[in-house]
Amino acid sequence: MIMDSGSIYASSILPSFNGRKRSSSTDSASTVSPPCGACKFLRRKCTSGCVFAPHFQSDQGAARFAAVHKVFGASNISKLLSHLPLVRRHDAAATICFEAQARLADPVFGCVSTVLLLQRQVAALQAELAVVQTYLMNTQLALSIAYQQQQTANINATVNDLNNAILNPPPEEVSTAAVTTPTSSFDFAMSSFPPFSSGGAVRMPMTTTYDSAEMMDISNPAGFVDEMFD
Repeated sequence: MIMDSGSIYASSILPSFNGRKRSSSTDSASTVSPPCGACKFLRRKCTSGCVFAPHFQSDQGAARFAAVHKVFGASNISKLLSHLPLVRRHDAAATICFEAQARLADPVFGCVSTVLLLQRQVAALQAELAVVQTYLMNTQLALSIAYQQQQTANINATVNDLNNAILNPPPEEVSTAAVTTPTSSFDFAMSSFPPFSSGGAVRMPMTTTYDSAEMMDISNPAGFVDEMFD
């Protein structure tokens, strides 16, 4: 088979062109971000300014948005989020998701049943806290009374010790000089008497003897006095 120069040139150019086209299409497909969960559920194209994209991610956003769409509707949620500031949209989306799931779980009361349950738990915890505070107050009061009683007992013991020390003083020690003084005086008095000898009789001092007549006169005081002055 004989090929001309034109066909040879075309066959050499076409593979390179097809490779460039395929590579450009692959790059454009890699730069396209996946749609958010809301747009995936609604089966529409997710734009860069989608109001649902920051709050309903692609992994679990579809299931969450299904409950929101069933209870409130996609258009109503879009209008609500559009009228809110950017800093409050995330909290609003989380609240809407919670209310939608609560309404599906309890069609009659919705999130009101959860609120009532939480209020009962708060009341029970407040009552328990009041009991604990009362117990702490009673314990502190008992400790204070016990401390005061201990202080009073210590003060009374100190006062009793002082009273006993004042009323019952300890005996004073007798000095040696006070004990030896009477002994020395007694020795001096005994030395003035004549010595006693066992071999002879004790000589008594001479006394005046009176006969019976004089003794009779002494029995008469008046006559005895006259005789003494005669």
